[in-house]
Amino acid sequence: MGFSQAQKKAVTHGTGPCQVLAGPGSGKTLTIVNRIRYLIEECHVRPEEILVVTFTRFAAAEMKERLSGLMGKKNIPVTAGTFHGIYYGILKWAYRFGPENILSEEEKYQLLRMTIGRQELELSDEEDFLKDVAEEIGKVKNNRIDIQEFVSSKCSAETFRDIYREYEKERKALRKIDFDDMLVVCYELFAARPDVLAQWQKKFRYILVDEFQDINRVQYDVLRMLALPENNLFVVGDDDQAIYGFRGADPEIMFRFGKDYPGAEQILLDVNYRSTSNIVANSLKVIGNNERRFDKKIQAVRDKGDFLHIQELKDPNEEAEYVADEIAKRIDRGVPAEDIAVLFRIHTDARPVTEELIRRKLPFQMREHLPNLYDHFIAKDIRAYFHLATGEISRGDMLRVMNRPKRYIGRDSLAEGASFEEMRKFYCDKDWMLDRIDQFEWDVKMLSRMAPYAAVQYIRKRIGYDDFLKDYAYANRIERADLNEVLSEIEEAARPYTTVEEWFCHIEEYTEALKRKERQKDLPGEGVRLMTLHAAKGLEFDTVFLIGANEGRMPYKKAVTEKEEEEERRLFYVGMTRAENVLRICYVKEKNGKGAEPSRFVDELLEEG
Repeated sequence: MGFSQAQKKAVTHGTGPCQVLAGPGSGKTLTIVNRIRYLIEECHVRPEEILVVTFTRFAAAEMKERLSGLMGKKNIPVTAGTFHGIYYGILKWAYRFGPENILSEEEKYQLLRMTIGRQELELSDEEDFLKDVAEEIGKVKNNRIDIQEFVSSKCSAETFRDIYREYEKERKALRKIDFDDMLVVCYELFAARPDVLAQWQKKFRYILVDEFQDINRVQYDVLRMLALPENNLFVVGDDDQAIYGFRGADPEIMFRFGKDYPGAEQILLDVNYRSTSNIVANSLKVIGNNERRFDKKIQAVRDKGDFLHIQELKDPNEEAEYVADEIAKRIDRGVPAEDIAVLFRIHTDARPVTEELIRRKLPFQMREHLPNLYDHFIAKDIRAYFHLATGEISRGDMLRVMNRPKRYIGRDSLAEGASFEEMRKFYCDKDWMLDRIDQFEWDVKMLSRMAPYAAVQYIRKRIGYDDFLKDYAYANRIERADLNEVLSEIEEAARPYTTVEEWFCHIEEYTEALKRKERQKDLPGEGVRLMTLHAAKGLEFDTVFLIGANEGRMPYKKAVTEKEEEEERRLFYVGMTRAENVLRICYVKEKNGKGAEPSRFVDELLEEG
């Protein structure tokens, strides 16, 4: 493949700062690798003086491999690695750091667990809270935010500050740094020791950065220090693919680059080699609605190809059947299953499709951990009620639901055995308690005569489980809507089954299949790719199904500001541009028994002009 004019210009850029805007399928890696070769062969730059920074170790390894292939040599001594890997290397050299100085993820979570435990917080899901707080601590460090100014979205500002300070105190007592500290400590080293900085500036005279839109404040600050005084900083990225704001990435840095380096050359790789021109034109139609972006005219080299297909479906079950049908057709036409992807906004959206693929024995694989809906505490409560209804009365199930909703039945009432009779014996002198136990038993008997879907509705409305969830959400300071969504999802999942036994059998099969896929997720395997839009970035497929394109999902309901909506639109654009030949976008008219609207991004696609 020859170079386009823009690629040639980027490859042969001389000295000084340069910003390359590289859209999807524009030959970004090819351009970077050929620029490295140009520097070595044409500009006679020593390979040891070149630093290539990527966001994953896989990307760094691929870059080195492609460079070796291009230059016909092995072990070209260009330094290529992630921000963390490179900055850790600098700290190793400066402070003689070794693995013993690094806080492992496991140790980090142990410290956080201990720190959070001292706060005496009521948490519905400690693991989720731990993960969220760890992410926020990273955000504080990566963006060098004053802890006094940071507002946590997971707990009160005061609680977060206490957790942060306690965690930092414990970490320092162990004389260790965590993953995020590598960047901060490197910045502090360079700021305090100009002599050390000068040595590294001399070593890395040419710096190339991939995926520049994903950079955060501290990474950028260290890069700027390193690039001085020559400022041979060559950054490649796409502001339209900046989708990691929630991780602390700051896409505004792309817009700041021109102000920080007023003489910087800006080059647009304006040709998409990946997708048909219909896919390119439609994706630009959506992303063009974002206000904060570089204006780009992207052209496709490929012909029009299939028309973009937007499919309206009744509900997620019908959507799953449609997607499975279309996957089977594509496979019949000779498209490898591995070259087909089903993309979704959040993990729970994948459940109906996953169940349908399992039912039809169509091969699939997951790129990420897919949480099992039936492992949620609400699902466990429903199943406990069903166990009691089928006569499988165990103490564990009885204890689990006897106060969901509140019946004020004490644990002691089950000390002698698990039965309604034992409860009655315990409360024999309290008529009002006997009435409650009678009602509890009557409700369980009623459930035994119902199909699963009707039984879940009975538990929700007649038994009062919805009211229990309302109180639970309030007491644990969590979104009631999130819990209601899980419960509605379980209710919907139960709909196709006529007996509890049949439904339990399905749950077991589904759970086992998910465990099997989880074990295989890091192995190269066969089957359709299932993944979130975030995980799909950087990948490409012959055929892409973008499911759940409804308001509340795309954009996600928690994206309320204009800035957040623009990131959601970029995420939708990333999903669209993964497709090479066929793109199917699906939305439903009804979800969990309620009406659903197509995404505003779908509306933008349907607009004339």
